[in-house]
Amino acid sequence: MGPPDHKQRFEQIYTANYADILAYLRRRTDSHDDDADALAETFTIAWRRLDDVPEGHRARLWLYGVARRVLANGRRADSRRSELVERLGRQLEQWAESVSANHDFGGVREVFMRLNPDDREVLALAGWEGPGSHEIATVLGCSRGAARLRLHRARKRLAKDLKAAGLDIARYGMRAITLTKEAT
Repeated sequence: MGPPDHKQRFEQIYTANYADILAYLRRRTDSHDDDADALAETFTIAWRRLDDVPEGHRARLWLYGVARRVLANGRRADSRRSELVERLGRQLEQWAESVSANHDFGGVREVFMRLNPDDREVLALAGWEGPGSHEIATVLGCSRGAARLRLHRARKRLAKDLKAAGLDIARYGMRAITLTKEAT
């Protein structure tokens, strides 16, 4: 924290301008959370740059300028975030289309759902959550050796059932289970 006169000057600026800057921000934001964040950032900048804050009435104008830039930066960040979300959505959609075109995950999902619940659980734990055999054993409440054995047997049954359904085991395997999370 700064020297007493530094702190006192900031408190005076804050007290004199808080309500006006908050009103300015509220008229330009969609939520109280947004205006509270912008207000906090505006006064944080004022604290860091206190030597740049003009005296008297001009301090309010300076704070309006800071608040305006804070809002503009927030809008740019929101815009970049939206563009990123849209771009990632398009890429994910393209990836999903290419995967669907090359694999019959519906058939894999059906085979997976026909497995007994214990096999589905151990395969889902290994494929989706990715824990090691020690963690799987803890979740299942058994020894590490028993967990490894259950996982091995479940994988064998899955491979046998995929083969019986005419699905290429090498093409699907555990990767298919990982890609069909919505199966359970």
